[in-house]
Amino acid sequence: MFARRSYKLFTILTLLGIVPLLAAIATGQESSTALLRLQRSKAYLNLETNVVHAQGMHGITYGKGGDVASYPNSLSCLTVYGDGKYVLEKREEMTVGKPKVKLAEGTLGADDLQHLKAILDDENLKNIVSPKAPNIPDNATIREIESVDAQIDHAGTPQHLTTIKERLKMGASETGGATNGMDTYLDNASSFQKTLNPLMKWFEGMEKKSKSDLKDAKPQYCAPMNIG
Repeated sequence: MFARRSYKLFTILTLLGIVPLLAAIATGQESSTALLRLQRSKAYLNLETNVVHAQGMHGITYGKGGDVASYPNSLSCLTVYGDGKYVLEKREEMTVGKPKVKLAEGTLGADDLQHLKAILDDENLKNIVSPKAPNIPDNATIREIESVDAQIDHAGTPQHLTTIKERLKMGASETGGATNGMDTYLDNASSFQKTLNPLMKWFEGMEKKSKSDLKDAKPQYCAPMNIG
């Protein structure tokens, strides 16, 4: 039971592109010079509990019965360096197998950089530790999932956190009981969301400011990993 749920979670994280970011952190790629690496992932899914294989962000999943489900998904990845230089990459896949990738680069002004550093230096934010991922019931179908994955450099000491929010459609229970058909929401960041809000508001502001600077590009920072 635990192994099956763990595999399901790994599959979902891979679909959202979280695994590549974790891999980069583990190997230390760019982590020594990056002040902040932040990725937000969103996907509207139709993953049944019997899914046994997935193909990365290509938008296709296969169930035991051979059914194929497609979904739109998006990734926004931002890296900010200590000198204020930043790279923002956005990836959207509204049509299965045809992702659109755009990139914007620039340098934060002195005031904007200081504002970001003040947000990152908040003691409450520093003390956040990634909670366990939500436990997906065996009788649930995942309809929507959003994740934030971040690495913050605190004067050479790295902090890593991952949040996962899911919207589930509940089916019959393991005991055969019926459900009321209502969606269930799971969020492992609910206890500290208020602390995260300033950082996410700043991130959303960067997305808006950079919108006119986005140019077509090849995937670099948000490139997902496929699993077989």
